[in-house]
Amino acid sequence: MLYPLKFKPVYKDYIWGGRNLEKLGRTLPEGIVAESWEIACHPDGMSYVANGELEGLSLQEAVSKYKAALVGSRLHTDSNFKFPLLIKLIDANDKLSVQVHPEDSYADLHENGELGKNEMWYILSAKPGAKLVYDVLPGVTKETFNQAVQDGNIEGCLKYIDVAPGDVINIPAGLVHAIGEGIVLAEVQQNSNTTYRVYDYDRVDKHGNKRPLHIDKALEVIDFNSCGRKEKATGLKVNLGPDSTKTYQIANKYFSVEFYDIRGKVEESSNENCFYLFVFLEGKGKINFETGSVEVAAGESVLIPASLGEYSIEGNIKALKSYVPDIEQDVVLPLEKAGYSEEEIFKNVSGLV
Repeated sequence: MLYPLKFKPVYKDYIWGGRNLEKLGRTLPEGIVAESWEIACHPDGMSYVANGELEGLSLQEAVSKYKAALVGSRLHTDSNFKFPLLIKLIDANDKLSVQVHPEDSYADLHENGELGKNEMWYILSAKPGAKLVYDVLPGVTKETFNQAVQDGNIEGCLKYIDVAPGDVINIPAGLVHAIGEGIVLAEVQQNSNTTYRVYDYDRVDKHGNKRPLHIDKALEVIDFNSCGRKEKATGLKVNLGPDSTKTYQIANKYFSVEFYDIRGKVEESSNENCFYLFVFLEGKGKINFETGSVEVAAGESVLIPASLGEYSIEGNIKALKSYVPDIEQDVVLPLEKAGYSEEEIFKNVSGLV
């Protein structure tokens, strides 16, 4: 029988990282740690099970062995299945490059069958005055943006927004973005590692080399008609019990993300159609299931297999739950049942169209 799976983190030492993930209780390797790939099934980073009977098994091996029992019957339909999501913790001790990600069809054609990259961020901590780049300014066109790149004036084309702990940010493919310095966040994204940099502040790596830019590809995928997009998700809250709630924050065809605030015990059931991923943000507790329990704490991530059945989350804990949704069944209908109108749902759950 499958059980809630924890994984060993995969650490990345990109030049903008730091040591701030230690504040989540992590024992880090020496040097810079920019990202912790929490749940990953990608050639650039593979997760290995860290608990229970399957300890040491890679996520790819687990998918190959357990198929729909692990990932769900709606997702695992043939031998070409590719695990769809990737979970990260990110320490932007310095600012990241200004960048953009492609959508699926472009990435498939130009990046050797790679998925596109839609993503979202939950801000765990942010120093006072911390900012993100979110989109280009109104009136910026492909031509004016390209000229600004050539002139070294790209920062004059960018829209900056202030962020604080608890903010939820949707980053669709095609949106120009960058994480500013002094921010630690959790990221849910498509299972892709394709990034097109357009500006990197003329930095050099540990070998004295500038990191490559990808101007031509970026210009082909940037959405210059996205101005006016709502930067932060509002979400819609539903009760899970006397003292617990969840908030539907983001939903699109790639992933749905819900924010859980649990005080006590919440009863849940797995979904035979898809797996669930939990990223625990604050507090500690445990996941109870038919044959045992798994302790969880802030900074940990867990995969709930599609075949797990009934389970509960118990403790004082905040978490993000992500999965590949059936929008109507998993998002719209539950919110309508909770009393929200269709207009409220499409206005407040970021990513719905």
